[in-house]
Amino acid sequence: MSFVNELKRRNVIRVGVLYLVSAWVLLQLTDVLTSLLASPPWAGSLVVLLLALGFFPVMIFSWVYEMTPEGLKRESEIDRALSITSGTGRKINTLIVVLLVLAIGGLIADRMVPESSLVADVADVEKGGANIAPDDRSIAVLPFADMSPEQDQQYFTDGLSEELLNLLVRVDDLQVASRTSSFAYRGSTLGIPEISRALNVGHILEGSVRKDGDRIRITAQLIETGSDRHVWSENFDRELNDIFAIQDEIANAIVQALTGEMGIGGDKAVTVEAATDNLDAYAMYLAARELFIKRETIDESIRLFRAAIELDPEFARAWEGLAAAEAVGNAWISGDGIDHGPRAKEAAEQALVLNPDLSMPFAVLGLHATNRHDMLGALDFYNLAIEKDAKNTSAWLWKGLLLKDVGYLDDAILSLEQCLTIDPGYQNCRQHMAVAYLNKGDVTRAVALNDETLEHIFHSISDAFVSTYVRSGHRILAAHVADAKLLHGNAPVMEWIRAIENPEADNSAGLVQLQDWAERTTTGIDLYWIPHVFLTFRAYDELLERPVDASWVLWHPDADEFRGTPQFKQIIREVGAFAYWQVHGFPPQCRAIGDDDFDCSGPSS
Repeated sequence: MSFVNELKRRNVIRVGVLYLVSAWVLLQLTDVLTSLLASPPWAGSLVVLLLALGFFPVMIFSWVYEMTPEGLKRESEIDRALSITSGTGRKINTLIVVLLVLAIGGLIADRMVPESSLVADVADVEKGGANIAPDDRSIAVLPFADMSPEQDQQYFTDGLSEELLNLLVRVDDLQVASRTSSFAYRGSTLGIPEISRALNVGHILEGSVRKDGDRIRITAQLIETGSDRHVWSENFDRELNDIFAIQDEIANAIVQALTGEMGIGGDKAVTVEAATDNLDAYAMYLAARELFIKRETIDESIRLFRAAIELDPEFARAWEGLAAAEAVGNAWISGDGIDHGPRAKEAAEQALVLNPDLSMPFAVLGLHATNRHDMLGALDFYNLAIEKDAKNTSAWLWKGLLLKDVGYLDDAILSLEQCLTIDPGYQNCRQHMAVAYLNKGDVTRAVALNDETLEHIFHSISDAFVSTYVRSGHRILAAHVADAKLLHGNAPVMEWIRAIENPEADNSAGLVQLQDWAERTTTGIDLYWIPHVFLTFRAYDELLERPVDASWVLWHPDADEFRGTPQFKQIIREVGAFAYWQVHGFPPQCRAIGDDDFDCSGPSS
């Protein structure tokens, strides 16, 4: 008997065909599953490799062993007169036909159903709702990588990335993901398709910067995320003598690429105006701005802004940055003994002298007016800032805070929602919107928003939720939030918790213990920055010491009793809320009494 005939008799050839058909079906199934699941790109290749390695062992096995009524036996041990290989062969033939029908049916279905529909359905399942396809006319600018020899130019590369982002914002019909959202993916292990889906954009701009002495090499590439295709990429090797010309060159190259791709921007070129002729001043400005944006070492941010101004006193954007940093100085720099408000006002006014079209200085002037109890003037400044730049999230945030403080909770939420529409990653806006919902009495919505900021490890903690967590049974979470708000200085936070749990008890000793701790601690904590402590202990006279800070608790659910006190009315007048009401009307929770009095003693909701 020939070798080929022996292969046929032992069903080796049939087993080989069955193995190949089964492998084909398995590969089709693998292709579908890897598109549905978050599988690594090498998963399919691994399956192919394993199938290839398994072919020859299967062939050898089918040659050596034979199926019998008693099970598998070595072929050499079987009497050929009793062999059932012909029956086994017919069963293998039937199985081959069934698998072929399934494979061909699946192939036809795959050709008839568009892949995009399948991907959309999967996304719907993952999100639990409808999938929103990204707009092709949208882009996210990821933070460029610092490839400098000393790896010490991240502030410069971040600044360049943000400058490009701000330039692309000006392009007509182009939606640009916010800085906060895009920069959240710094160092992410996610691929471009995953990042683009998270940001819901059709294009990604990424790159790197290598700064070495007076030379700079910028690599940038524009990726169409749907196909992971490089639309444009280029290297820019330049002398570092005009960084603004380089920004202009890169931005216009991107716009031209987008124009060729989808007609965005038309023939309109992006124009980059030189902010300063002094490169060292610009480098200091970028470093200072990064510290301000991250709210890290605001004192160092202020120092760098001032150093940039010393190098170029006509540098309007440095004055603008200084104004913004000084504006938050009182809140973010504890114990330096400086009132940063007048410094912020001075810097903002100088910035507007140099460039009256800037937006942020008007927002800073609004914040200064708020702190000086001029709510009416503050609102005008915030509206001016938004008129100059409708995407100024700080202006929307600070306007929202003003509206919240004067009791216009619905309007405050609208302003804060606008802030989050522009920048969904702006956790400060989300946290203050949570407080606004809490003040309205929508505790479920408020807690959900505040919990989201906690999940993002947002470094600002709202003391407004300490009592809410206690009453909802989350005592330990309340203690952690209270401790974080008190700057982890081994504070006696349980005195605060117990006062919330036992409001009718005499808790005065607990307040004294907290005050004594605050005086001794080296963390620089100021209890007046945490007015909910005094509200909890019903220390209403203490709230009079700092009316602007006390305005944070005016509409809190725990302030129902407080709103019926003379101290409440005094604070309302001192912070300018009553003057605001006389022009714009009273909030829903208050009513006028004659021409010069009011009552807000009902619940805030």
